[in-house]
Amino acid sequence: MSDDMHVPSVGVSNVTGLSKGAARAVRIADISTFVVRVGARNQLLVKVTSEDGLFGWGESGMSGREKSVAATIAHFSTFLIGQDSRQIGRIWQESYRSQYFEGGRVLTAAISAIDIALHDLLGKRLGLPVYQLLGGRQRDEVPSFASSMAKTTEGLLADIHTLVDAGWSCVRTYPGSFGEGDIFDPWASLSKTAAELIAIREEFGPSLCLGVDMHHRYTVAEAASFCAMLPKGTLNFIEEPIRSETPEAYVSLRRMTDIPFAVGEEFSSKWEAARFLDAGVTQFMRLDICNIGGFTEAMKVAAMSERHYVDLMPHNPLGPVCTAATVHMSAAIPNLSWLENRQSPVEALGFHDHEIFPVQIQTNGPVYLVPDAPGLGVEVDETRLVDQTVEYIEAPHLKRPDGSVTNW
Repeated sequence: MSDDMHVPSVGVSNVTGLSKGAARAVRIADISTFVVRVGARNQLLVKVTSEDGLFGWGESGMSGREKSVAATIAHFSTFLIGQDSRQIGRIWQESYRSQYFEGGRVLTAAISAIDIALHDLLGKRLGLPVYQLLGGRQRDEVPSFASSMAKTTEGLLADIHTLVDAGWSCVRTYPGSFGEGDIFDPWASLSKTAAELIAIREEFGPSLCLGVDMHHRYTVAEAASFCAMLPKGTLNFIEEPIRSETPEAYVSLRRMTDIPFAVGEEFSSKWEAARFLDAGVTQFMRLDICNIGGFTEAMKVAAMSERHYVDLMPHNPLGPVCTAATVHMSAAIPNLSWLENRQSPVEALGFHDHEIFPVQIQTNGPVYLVPDAPGLGVEVDETRLVDQTVEYIEAPHLKRPDGSVTNW
């Protein structure tokens, strides 16, 4: 494996965070990162090993910027190695507050991966599944929603029939065609998408929960106009219609439509989430455990959401480690709607490679089964992580018809 794909730990011992008399075996001995190509996407895996050789796995959610996150983890390693691996909350705080410029998506993506790995490690040490560390499970299975990426109305209808026949009651689509090549025409996309969603609702009636992921590509005016194109009751949720940097923009959009919003996959802290919850502009919290700060931060956001009677609809577009972490979190919280599923019969993207991940969370149709194995319940074949040729990929760089740059 090339140096830019495997960032070795930095062998610096720092025991200032170690409790007096704590067993030496629980100290962090190594933090390693691996960038691997799984299916059509890269995944950044993190392995935290303690001095007795026990280890846990985590995953970062910042797809496309793996080198930045791996470099941040190398910085964190300089003061985390030698610390008590059981002091997960303290490690979170020190990682977050150890620089003047706190927060940001790169830092919290790195913290997320380490935090998840530490929970996996502690669960294995205690012989308990991670959800037991979070207060125990509140459900035996985790319901999921599935997505269709079909490009035509006929394809969407066929995919959704397949999903409904397989037991799914909640499905999501994506906006219609963008344009030619890297050109994205929002108005053409919106009119096509509206027609597709109307056809789906007519075909399946009111019992199907139907959403659309707008991927934050639109302005307030465009999103409001799109909502106005839809007959009342067409959509049960609209996901990320505009970018999330300005909650006031969502407040403005909220006044123009009664369609529930599903927002949160871009959040990198409880502080970001709080602004949307307090303003009442997200009805489904779409947090990503691999971006928001791991279990430590995600459980806080779940509690904040519960206070506002908002259910979590977790973002889960990555691999088996992310899925396992999200399933454990989803099992332990009271306020869950559906977990994103990228393993459905119509979306076999290969993100859950069984050769790299020989043991992973099992599904039963539209639900994830909550595991009883210690830790996350995921095993990684490290022999398949080495000597990989990883192509660092860029998301599409989209332009509007006039040549100006827009969001992917």
